[in-house]
Amino acid sequence: MKIDYIALSIPVFFILIGVELAYTFYKKLAYYRLNDSLANLSQGIGSQLIGLFLKTVTFFGYLYIFNHWKVYVFHNSFLTWILLFLSVDFFYYWFHRMSHEVNALWAAHIVHHQSEEYNLTVALRQSWFQGGFSWVFFLPLAFVGFEPIMMLTVSSFNTLYQFWIHTRMINKMGPLEWIFNTPSHHRVHHGSNPKYIDKNHAGSLIIWDRMFGTFQKEEEEVVYGITKPLASWDPTWANFHYWFDLFTVAKKSKNVKDTLALFIKPPGWLPEYLGGMQYAPEIDLASYKKYNPEYNKRALFYILFQFVLALGLASTLLFTYSKLTLAQLVFASVFVLFTLTTCGALLEQRKSLLKFECYRLIFGIAGTFLFINRPFFNILLVSNIVLVVTSFIWFYKTKEKNIPDIVDA
Repeated sequence: MKIDYIALSIPVFFILIGVELAYTFYKKLAYYRLNDSLANLSQGIGSQLIGLFLKTVTFFGYLYIFNHWKVYVFHNSFLTWILLFLSVDFFYYWFHRMSHEVNALWAAHIVHHQSEEYNLTVALRQSWFQGGFSWVFFLPLAFVGFEPIMMLTVSSFNTLYQFWIHTRMINKMGPLEWIFNTPSHHRVHHGSNPKYIDKNHAGSLIIWDRMFGTFQKEEEEVVYGITKPLASWDPTWANFHYWFDLFTVAKKSKNVKDTLALFIKPPGWLPEYLGGMQYAPEIDLASYKKYNPEYNKRALFYILFQFVLALGLASTLLFTYSKLTLAQLVFASVFVLFTLTTCGALLEQRKSLLKFECYRLIFGIAGTFLFINRPFFNILLVSNIVLVVTSFIWFYKTKEKNIPDIVDA
């Protein structure tokens, strides 16, 4: 039986985020910003929902190889679990490293690095589509004969381990720094400082970085984010913006060879006639400013209301998706993603919000009729209709009074 340990851990994630947030307020540390944190959590929600559609396909690929082409079977034993843990962590290192060194892979992985803050919400900021290719790196484990459920279990705990290292609250950890991936090591990994870029790709163990020459200890202050800031809270744009950049450059290529090279070369690579390799610039801390546009704080309650609505619906889907038809699952997932986009648009005071919000709310009301005659979902159906209708009235009754500069700017 497959158990989704990551989905089950979501309540714990939010508790720990709350603890860290409370501590930073108590110590007056500016480690959290509302707009950034909502953007991070929106990416995590989207990743989990789209993962519902990808998990079956990726698991089937591993299962097929294990059932038809395995050369050996590792039986359930303590030594097997230890060997599997080391193997999963080893292949994770190479998946992670290649995601930084190959443009086409970086186009997905970049999402995790876009935040200019570093706190526990960043751990949940995950690409929506990375799961579509990451599983390929672990297929050697199917060939050699590690049970699929065992592999999924170890892989899940490898991912869960990486949650707690996304914090600035823990300094260096003495001798543990030599073996394990720690907050200090991972802060380096999220740095856009030239000396920190493409370093410390570890999952659980830092030994692979030490062995393969990608280790860098934390020294000067880390500047978080990517070298060309995203400058947006839109979760959809965050997942596609680098692809847009790649295809824009590809149109300028003079031949097929350079076009293909663009997608398999490292980030920053360009043909010589387009300027050649673009290296990360040094960062002037005196002039560096984070993306933090003003937003109408009178709209804050509406933003939070919509975000909680999206979070609640997404959480319900994660635990009940097996009871839904494909059409119901698609509708509910799209509605959640649209809602998260609304939150981003409000935080950016985007002009196009008025029409988009109108279409989103109409879509939300119309789509609920897909759930008619499903007794298990009767309460959820009525609740969703009430919430969406409330949102519709709230938005249009208060748009002139509470969010005028969003629709008129």
